[in-house]
Order: sequence, then C-alpha cells, then structure tokens
Amino acid sequence: MKKASVTEAKNNLSAILQQVREGETYLILDRGKPVARLEPMAAEGRGGDERRADLERRGLLHRGRGRVRKELVDAAPPQLPKDVSALDHLLEERKEGR
Repeated sequence: MKKASVTEAKNNLSAILQQVREGETYLILDRGKPVARLEPMAAEGRGGDERRADLERRGLLHRGRGRVRKELVDAAPPQLPKDVSALDHLLEERKEGR
C-alpha cells in the first residue's frame, strides 16, 4: 500500500488513479493521519475471480495457457513413508533450494 498526503493526492490525482486502476491501493494522509483509502473497484459479476484478477494485476499470478497433461491428472499422488511428515519434507526441500 502506497501513501500520499492530501496535497500530493490533489496534485497527482490522475497518476494515482491510474495506479489504482492497475491494482495499487493508496492511503491518503492529512497531517500524517490516515483519512481515506483509494482501492480498485471490483468489477460487477466477477465473483470469485476478483482475488485472482487482483493477483494477476500485481504480477503475482500468471494463468496457464495450455492443457494439463493427462498423465499428470491420472497419476497417483506420491506417497511418503509413514514416519515422514509432509511438512518436514517440504521444509527440507526448501533448505536444499529445491
């Protein structure tokens, strides 16, 4: 979330609104105290896609462009030994940089 004083917001309103359209949120401050928040409007009828659209605007999510391979869908999930925690396994992989 970006911050702008009332004066900055007034002088740069067009630029700030463009950033808000692109998904940025602004906190407007009056003498250092928050008085308003500018957020993008949710498009009517998007429903559950609203969060996904927000993540896409911010560049945090990219939708797939192809089909999922059938062998990935049909394959059984990998099985861990009974004495191994999936969380421990994940944390170990992260330590190793995988």
